[in-house]
Amino acid sequence: MDYADTHGTVLAFDLGLKRTGVASGELSIGVAHPLTVIQAESTDARLAAIGKLIAEWQPVLLVLGLPTHGDGSEHEMTRVAKNFARKLESSFKLPVFWVDERHTSTAAESELHARGIHGKKNKALVDAVAAQLILQGFFDARLIA
Repeated sequence: MDYADTHGTVLAFDLGLKRTGVASGELSIGVAHPLTVIQAESTDARLAAIGKLIAEWQPVLLVLGLPTHGDGSEHEMTRVAKNFARKLESSFKLPVFWVDERHTSTAAESELHARGIHGKKNKALVDAVAAQLILQGFFDARLIA
């Protein structure tokens, strides 16, 4: 299936071991919005929370940030994310696309700081805004591809 001309909702995730940021957007518009942060330390709890979001939002595909070192080489979270992507695909029968997530958390923190959101409010939002940046990267790559 070619997703260049498809309509439908997309959910994106900034995977973390304790918190996972979630963003949403519409393929036809190509604009991402922060949605929520899932507080879950186990994969099963994370998948259950994502299952509720999928039931509510009915996405046509999922996007997951691919964490790597600054030079693009893999590390432990890269492997965790790849395993999680396989679980997403098998659990929800939706295609999962990767987006390089290098520097998204730093960019999210900078964006929130520029908006005057600091401290605990910042920490609560940074993962959702990072997911928004991941999803926006996916949308923007589709426009130039």
